[in-house]
Amino acid sequence: MTMIGFLILFPLVVAVILLAVRNNAARNVVVVAASLVIGLGSIWLVAVGLNGASPVYFEFSSPIVDGACTIVGIVVAITVICFGVKYKNYLAVVLAIIQLVGSLVFELNFAHGIEVSTPLYYDQLTLLMVFIIGIIGSAICVYALGYMEDFQAHEPEGALDRRPTFFALMFVFLSAMYVIVFSDHMTWLFTGWEVTTLCSFLLIAYTRTEEAIRNAFRQIVMNLLGGISFLIGLFACVLTMGTLSLSEFLLIGQVWPTVAVFAVTAFAFAGITKAAQMPFHTWLLGAMVAPTPTSALLHSSTMVKAGVFLLVKLAPVLALCPVPGGMLMFVGAVTFLVCSCLAITQSNAKRVLAYSTIANLGLITACAGVGTPEAVWAATFLILFHAIAKSLLFLCVGTAEHHIGSRDIEDMDLLFDRMPSLARFMILGIMCMFIAPFGMLISKWATLQSFTEVGNLALVLLLAFGSAATFMFWAKWMGKLSGIAGQSKNVELSVHTSEWIPIMLMTVLIGLGCVGLPLISINLVEPYLYSTFGELSFPISFDNLIISGVAVVLIIIVLFAGLGHSTARKVDVYLAGVSVDNNNRTFKNSLSGVTEATARNWYMKDWLGERRLDMFGTIACGAFIVILYVVAAFAAAGLF
Repeated sequence: MTMIGFLILFPLVVAVILLAVRNNAARNVVVVAASLVIGLGSIWLVAVGLNGASPVYFEFSSPIVDGACTIVGIVVAITVICFGVKYKNYLAVVLAIIQLVGSLVFELNFAHGIEVSTPLYYDQLTLLMVFIIGIIGSAICVYALGYMEDFQAHEPEGALDRRPTFFALMFVFLSAMYVIVFSDHMTWLFTGWEVTTLCSFLLIAYTRTEEAIRNAFRQIVMNLLGGISFLIGLFACVLTMGTLSLSEFLLIGQVWPTVAVFAVTAFAFAGITKAAQMPFHTWLLGAMVAPTPTSALLHSSTMVKAGVFLLVKLAPVLALCPVPGGMLMFVGAVTFLVCSCLAITQSNAKRVLAYSTIANLGLITACAGVGTPEAVWAATFLILFHAIAKSLLFLCVGTAEHHIGSRDIEDMDLLFDRMPSLARFMILGIMCMFIAPFGMLISKWATLQSFTEVGNLALVLLLAFGSAATFMFWAKWMGKLSGIAGQSKNVELSVHTSEWIPIMLMTVLIGLGCVGLPLISINLVEPYLYSTFGELSFPISFDNLIISGVAVVLIIIVLFAGLGHSTARKVDVYLAGVSVDNNNRTFKNSLSGVTEATARNWYMKDWLGERRLDMFGTIACGAFIVILYVVAAFAAAGLF
């Protein structure tokens, strides 16, 4: 319990220190040291937790903590209201007031007399999230040191340096995530949930541009809707079950699913908004205006992972409740297909990554809706490998943008020459996302198997077509990295060490994750499934997992074996004609004229444009959510 308290409180202390530190060198020391401590503390807790297969609960009672949660909730709401009034976004103001009033009514009249004897806990799923938060989250904080130094250098002369606030918010984010994954007390969980919403809002609005402010408010409005739904779920828990313990709620829900149907529907809706599922996906796309470390943090280890973490925790009840389970299956599957297709139309690398994130979160959401042990196994590994690979890709794109002056995929021609090391790291991240034998595809295969076992043909088809779209947009990107270009000059010599270390760490984690997948399954995932469902599940055989791990090692060796200066003889590239100037990629055409060789991907905007597909996904998912939410409300009222 001491380590749990440390992981929650230590980032807050670091945040306060960073607010006061203005010197770059001192800030670097604090961030690196704090990240190392958080990472090592997370690893220690995971190592200790591997010794047991059952959840570990800690008895603890403190009116001070309860009061602190209430105060934090009030501060979050007042902050949103103040910003809403300042920027005249009155919808955010109204929603914040509703949530504030509802929270106070709940605390004073409903939650006051309900005790949760074990408010803190951890299980194997929690430990997996602790690893993601502690290692990936803290690594992104280290990466941000060099990135934000370059970012500030590109700001207009005399621009206010807001990096102290930026780094403070990053560490508050980590603390809030620890609160979410460690809390069995659902009001504590709700507090962490709302803090992540506020931190995301402030980080998206970091640049203070009109676009940044607009996108930040889009995020806060959508997540306030989810927060209000979470609060409704808390009311339902108290009124129907008389508990605020997440573990008790899950046990009661498995025994009497009809009693839990409305509460779990409300929580599922909150998870959908936090996980940026259609029709709430636009807030995550808008977050791309923020500095790249923010994007990496939101996509890999914090904000959206909080949403799918809650949904996966609810899976045992969702399997028994067709209304919320059906809602998640439909929304997740449609989101996966539509956003995978929309990613094909994007040339902006960060938007490709954003759509890919939303799509993969959709797959996790659908798995949670299915709720079987096989589906949860698949969802767990999707969370893990998506976190590692996506953080690596965001860090690579951020570094590339600063050194080639663009984040457009079409400008990444011959990145193997311009940034040879970074290009290989980027290629590895892309391969991890969509090809065998890497973990994401293994997880997708397990997902397909779980969909097949429940006999849902629609889910199988949506997964198949969505995966085909996934292959197309990742393959286009890979092709560009090794494509043609003009004069190539190595521009990666000035990349900060603070950027290289997290990138190399993510690369190592990809290799270790794929090689160690059987061990992770045996020591973390399988014990969680047994403690939750009372049965074991092996969607992928142990032998196949070992073979995949060996294949990954061989791929990594081949990918990085040629790194460095080559002594091989170079010849001119044949460019559909006799080369005139190979460095500038020009050749003599059939009419003896000089033509420059160019290559451009096909983005299919006329077929798969955002106007067409986005509207379809938004309307379909939005209507389905509203209908099933209403059905759950009527069911709770005893009308069915």
